[in-house]
Amino acid sequence: MRGRGFTLIEVMIAAAITAVIGTLVAGSFSRAARSRDLAQAQDERVTGARVALSRMAREVQEAFVSDHYDHKRFRQRPTLFEGKDRGEQDDLLFVTMAHGRLVRDAKEADQAVVEYTVEPNPERQGELALWRREKTRIDEDPTRGGSRAIVLEHVKGFDVGYWDWKKQEWARDWTTANNDRQGLLPTRVRLRVTLSMPDGKDQTFETQTRVAVIRPLDF
Repeated sequence: MRGRGFTLIEVMIAAAITAVIGTLVAGSFSRAARSRDLAQAQDERVTGARVALSRMAREVQEAFVSDHYDHKRFRQRPTLFEGKDRGEQDDLLFVTMAHGRLVRDAKEADQAVVEYTVEPNPERQGELALWRREKTRIDEDPTRGGSRAIVLEHVKGFDVGYWDWKKQEWARDWTTANNDRQGLLPTRVRLRVTLSMPDGKDQTFETQTRVAVIRPLDF
């Protein structure tokens, strides 16, 4: 008896079945890889938001204003706390004692002017970023100078609230230059950032911090 082999049709059917199985397996691996990349990107943005909020909270906690300055040189108090309500893109400018010296023997104190703003990201067209400006020298113009860097990308909104402990309510803006507040700071500050997530949705992150010194230093 002669041995019986495979016919051409049987070979073609087997090849087709193998191709289908290979396509299904490849698709499964591709979907798994995309899910893994999406989860990793989501986790990176969540971590970035938490780190940025933690840094802001620490700096705001050590914010202060001082009545101890050269009244002949400065027409008004050079230390300040100023939060401006700009809808979904607030500005926050203040003086803090949270500056960290990164260079040995640097002629810097632990005081610095810090500002947070939402502006376009030059590296990602059409996207906004949360920028941080720091100036280690407190002078007559806290709104200028210093170094700027992006602390958070993919930003859709930045909202800051200030607890008015006299009125017992949240305020949308705050300035120590206001005669009604006489240099007083809010007792609490609420920080919110909204990010565009990799899955196409927006997610909001929030934290609150207490301000340690709410009255002007006088010594």
